[in-house]
Amino acid sequence: MINAPRRTVRIGLTGPIGCGKSTVARWLAERGALVVDADAVAREVTAPGEPATDAVLARFGDAYRAADGGLDRPTLAALVFEDERALRDLEAIVHPAVRPRILAALDDAETAGAPAIVVEAIKLVEGGLAELCHEVWLVVCPGRAQRERLVARGMASPDADRRIAAQAGLVDRLRSAATRVIDAGGTAAETERIAAEAFAAALGPAAGTKRDVARGQ
Repeated sequence: MINAPRRTVRIGLTGPIGCGKSTVARWLAERGALVVDADAVAREVTAPGEPATDAVLARFGDAYRAADGGLDRPTLAALVFEDERALRDLEAIVHPAVRPRILAALDDAETAGAPAIVVEAIKLVEGGLAELCHEVWLVVCPGRAQRERLVARGMASPDADRRIAAQAGLVDRLRSAATRVIDAGGTAAETERIAAEAFAAALGPAAGTKRDVARGQ
């Protein structure tokens, strides 16, 4: 009997800022997964001269244009974190430009026979990327740890507080969409073990057939 080709497992990785999505993605990459960072793709589609960049500047004005003709990202970020309508308008421009590149990455991973591809995106569900994935992993951590990690990265305390406040209720909204909840509140070693066990389960024959919760207990 000829075995059917093993599918490339598509894992959507999401969760609040500062809880460890990128660290989990790096661990999965070390285990053979291809990783697509939706934020990095968003930067590509809003580089100088890109159609999405022109559309963003047409919506928000030249006050948000950087010296190189691209976006003044810090100034724009300060606006959208305070103005929900502005954030919705920005996402309505950027998300449709990001999606084709994510689709292309998924196709490339299938063609290459990769065991898994990870799509890391804070707006995985809201941006319609979760529907492309076999599994959705929600990475969570306690609020205190989240704030400490952001400050340790060099973010000013007031900015960390604003970012966290802007995502209030995010975990509750995403939990129903999650296949697995990765509790990243422990040590790095504990969280890596949890992620490794979840990855092994995702690659197994029953991947995506039940809703598991992975915790450091």
